[in-house]
Amino acid sequence: MTTKEKKGHTSTLVLMVTSTAIGGTLQYGYNLAIMNAPTVFIQNFVNETFLERWGIQLGVYEVTLIWTFIISIFSLGGFIGALIAGPMSVRFGRKKTMLLNNVFLFSSSLFALLSRTAKSFEMIIISRFLVGINAGISMNVQPMYFGESAPKHLRGAVSLSSAVFTSFGLVLGQVVSLKELLGSEPCWQYLLASNAIPGFIQLLTLPWFPESPRYLLIDCGDKEACVQALQRLRGCEVQREELDEILQEQNETKGERAKQPWELFTDRSVRWQLITVAVLSSAMQLCGNDSIYFYASYVFQEAGISAGQIQYVTIGTGMCEFTACILCNLLIERLGRRLMLMGGYVLMSGWAIVFTVALSLENMVTWMPYLSMTCIFTYILSFGMGPAGVTGILPTEIFNQTSRPAAYMTAGSLMWLNLFIIGMIFPFLVSGLGQYCFVPFGTVCLLTALYIQMILPETKGKTLSMITKEFSRLNYRGQVKMDIEGKQAQYQLGEIFHSTAL
Repeated sequence: MTTKEKKGHTSTLVLMVTSTAIGGTLQYGYNLAIMNAPTVFIQNFVNETFLERWGIQLGVYEVTLIWTFIISIFSLGGFIGALIAGPMSVRFGRKKTMLLNNVFLFSSSLFALLSRTAKSFEMIIISRFLVGINAGISMNVQPMYFGESAPKHLRGAVSLSSAVFTSFGLVLGQVVSLKELLGSEPCWQYLLASNAIPGFIQLLTLPWFPESPRYLLIDCGDKEACVQALQRLRGCEVQREELDEILQEQNETKGERAKQPWELFTDRSVRWQLITVAVLSSAMQLCGNDSIYFYASYVFQEAGISAGQIQYVTIGTGMCEFTACILCNLLIERLGRRLMLMGGYVLMSGWAIVFTVALSLENMVTWMPYLSMTCIFTYILSFGMGPAGVTGILPTEIFNQTSRPAAYMTAGSLMWLNLFIIGMIFPFLVSGLGQYCFVPFGTVCLLTALYIQMILPETKGKTLSMITKEFSRLNYRGQVKMDIEGKQAQYQLGEIFHSTAL
């Protein structure tokens, strides 16, 4: 391959990834981060609205309850988005689904922008629900789009870019939320509506890039469009080996329709794949990474950082996760998925223990608050180096085209459901367990690491058939199974296989 061809390959794929992710998973991190700065302003707005409408002065409990609902409705929207992501990606394709997803985003921004003028906190609730749907769809469809578009040797790195942009969105949201920018009382409605800008950039750029090659061939039966998409994404002639791999998957799913999520539960051939995705998606939220941000301000204050400077130090936590995701992106094709995942959870287990000890002794030892602050950064770093990025890759690598949308629906639904559960129970964990509140999270991390060690095979550089064969040893343990490699990849000209038509 010439230098020019390599450059073409890199530039086209990188630009496609950037265009998709700017309006995709970046929105998840951004919309989480921008809700911290305006907390007091929106709570005051809610109180003022009640007072003006009904002459009722809300107490702290009532205002906190409404604020909690505003925050939690984002998770509910994400749950709904995860459920409709599969059918949308099948009906419209991966790229068009990402473009249509901006309808929810722009509607959300409009509600947020007009909420203050309309004196309606209900519009903020609707806005957060809609942007949650947007995040739920993009968190499922984007990794699927990347995994199906990337060459085998770059599949992990390209798919992992979803996590990189999520963490970048977190940092960007923290920066934009500074009081010098949009984090002040007069500007909070503009802060909530600012998420429309990345979506607008995606809307202008993504139409110029091709659809997923696998979707074009396996779902639409259009071999010519598939070859053209591969040529554009690779910047060179299509390698016969890569096309044969897609043809083999098409042949293996010939005549099959897309599976519904509930059908995966009764399909023995994907039993351990489904269990693996369910365990790792749940562990993503149950590991306590999001909860450690709750302790960040308190720990920084105990370490002697002034209240006015804490907002700047907090940006360091987002930068820490962003840096870790970039390192993971660089290392994943060398170290593999299994080692990155297991290593991340083992380290998080260890730091949870250290953090618990530091919180317990902070009133006895003068330097313990500094150890607690170190634990916050190392915990986030460990999360970003493994679980944050690798988890989203797995459904693309271990499920075929007919099962993949349903697998992402299942994984996404569990992720958002567990995010909602953690958001609701964490305050009670803090009040009930005190400094020991991270013991359950450390336990989850340890158990997840053990599961990965015992069950998950390495998927780096392997075809779907090779990975399926390894899982078959678990799915059909002790039984004689037909060799799945006996099928030969074929393509019948003019025949269309709607293998994932719901």
